[in-house]
Amino acid sequence: MLTLTYSLNALGMIGLPLTLGIVVVRRLKTRWSLLLWGALAFIVSQGLRLPLLFGLTVLLQGRELMSKEAANVFNIVFLSVTAGLFEEGARWLGYRFVLRDARRWEEAVTFGAGHGGVEAIIFGGLAGLTVINMVILQSMDLTTLPMTAEQQTALVAQVTAFWSTPWYLTMLGAVERVFALALHITLAALVLQCFTRRNGLWLLAAIGWHALANIVGVGVAQAAGPLASEGALAIVALISLGLLFWLRRSAPRPLPEVVA
Repeated sequence: MLTLTYSLNALGMIGLPLTLGIVVVRRLKTRWSLLLWGALAFIVSQGLRLPLLFGLTVLLQGRELMSKEAANVFNIVFLSVTAGLFEEGARWLGYRFVLRDARRWEEAVTFGAGHGGVEAIIFGGLAGLTVINMVILQSMDLTTLPMTAEQQTALVAQVTAFWSTPWYLTMLGAVERVFALALHITLAALVLQCFTRRNGLWLLAAIGWHALANIVGVGVAQAAGPLASEGALAIVALISLGLLFWLRRSAPRPLPEVVA
């Protein structure tokens, strides 16, 4: 049963964004390349952000600069803010230097679908690899593996926890990607306002909303568990969609060449 639900979760995380991308391009009559540019924006943002996070982790390893509780809060906020800063910055750079003719709401939706879509596909691929590894480990005698007794104990606990998860929790990855896609599409529309409304404060709004969404998701998960976290993210997604369609109704006419 769990093998099936875990597998469906991974397939959903991959299939959902692919389906959404096809629907968005066909229904909104936008360019396929916008999906690819959105995907590239995410990859570039993480290519810059992750080395920074790794370097800071190595630099601060073993140093107790604050209490564990304060450090946990700091980590959540820092990770969330850097996600917003790098990803929205990448979107802004994309609009500014590459997609100079993409100034319509429909194009922002497609750009955002590519950005959030590739994130979902990457996470889905990792989830699928985890399932394969856990199926293999479940069928093995873990005591025969070349590792210390402490490592074996930790691995057994990890495998046991994986296969003891309630089935409905194994599907939350795909559910969360639905909410994340709604958020990313809205964020792409928010950043676009820097150019259509000639106001850079929209970039700050996008960074702030991105960071807040991440803080809510992780914070609620730690405080109340995964189901409550998904409920909170569902609210964030609904607010995001409301904002997205408000931006469509209030969108000014596209401007030619602008500098944000």
